[in-house]
Amino acid sequence: MLGVGELLAMSPWFSASAVAPLITPALSLSGLDLPLLTIAVQLGFVAGALLLAATGAPDVLPAHALFLAGALAAAAANLGFAHAGDFESALAFRFVTGFALAGVYPVGMKIVAGWFRRDRGLALGVIVGALTVGASLPYLFRALGTLSGLDWRAIAAGASVAGALGGLLVGRSVSSGPFDVAAPRFSLAVARRAFAEPSVRLANLGYLGHMWELYAMWTWIPLFFAASFAAAGLADPAAASFAAFAVVAAGGIGCVAAGVWSDRIGRTALTIGAMAVSGSSAVAIGFLFGAPPLVTLTLGLVWGISVIADSAQFSVAVTELGPPGTAGSALALQTAVGFLLTGVTIMLVGLLSATDALGWRLVFVLLAAGPLVGILAMARLRGRPEAWRMADGRR
Repeated sequence: MLGVGELLAMSPWFSASAVAPLITPALSLSGLDLPLLTIAVQLGFVAGALLLAATGAPDVLPAHALFLAGALAAAAANLGFAHAGDFESALAFRFVTGFALAGVYPVGMKIVAGWFRRDRGLALGVIVGALTVGASLPYLFRALGTLSGLDWRAIAAGASVAGALGGLLVGRSVSSGPFDVAAPRFSLAVARRAFAEPSVRLANLGYLGHMWELYAMWTWIPLFFAASFAAAGLADPAAASFAAFAVVAAGGIGCVAAGVWSDRIGRTALTIGAMAVSGSSAVAIGFLFGAPPLVTLTLGLVWGISVIADSAQFSVAVTELGPPGTAGSALALQTAVGFLLTGVTIMLVGLLSATDALGWRLVFVLLAAGPLVGILAMARLRGRPEAWRMADGRR
């Protein structure tokens, strides 16, 4: 139930990206207005996550009630975006959407951790997988809406309906588990103690390399497919939207598989392998611009699966490597910095304004720099003696 609820509740996240070509004329967008609508969600999420961590709200309030409140607030804010009449109000509603979703994703992670002591890596992988599929839902709504002749406001509103249903599902049917533990309030002093450990810094650098690529890929892959398919002679918006949905949703498979294998082969082995595949896919897919759509989609699916597969494992690594009592603050700081970084890469791709094969190759090579840095960081971590504390000695 929690996985399904997380999937539905996260659907408002990429509402703006999914309807990007439609809202540009409707809201008179220009220049960098479009990527700013996605960056606003990222910044709102950072603000909300830090506020929850600083106040200790997840420890004071029942987690399922907080999840419900976050999901309903995000759905309402996204509905406001669907009825926005100008860029400024749309931007404000997107920020509030991200702020509210901070009560969904991290709180969902806390709930699932309370139900699993063994195989927690797999359980968290399932939740991240649900988040991934949920993030892809607006692309599916856009594809179906295009076929049905719906305008962008109805498509965005559909994500709000899904988000509200997800919140109600968790709020009414999920409770805290027997292994639920208090999540420490955010403290810079505690976070500094965690990041004083070289191994924690390396794990965080790996996470930042992963985040450099992830959200920029999720944001821009629909526009890449639309341009590439059109260059190949398939100028069908629904086809590009279905392709984007498939690629992002496929990441859910990667998350679950990574959750299983990271406990068997180790955190560093799994993350290095995933980033090697995703970084290589990022470089290669730009050279398929204008290729037959099925070929481009196939590589896109490989990228979609690998780009998110390692996500949960960086967080698990920090909890295993940090001093006792520092995990809550270390993860709060890791998440905040990571989502701030996503705003940089989303904006960079927008600034480069990829419109042809050369432009897309350039921006995707730029994204591949993140996994390269992440691989180097995790390789160094693998060589440190404290790496044996991860995954019961499997590094």
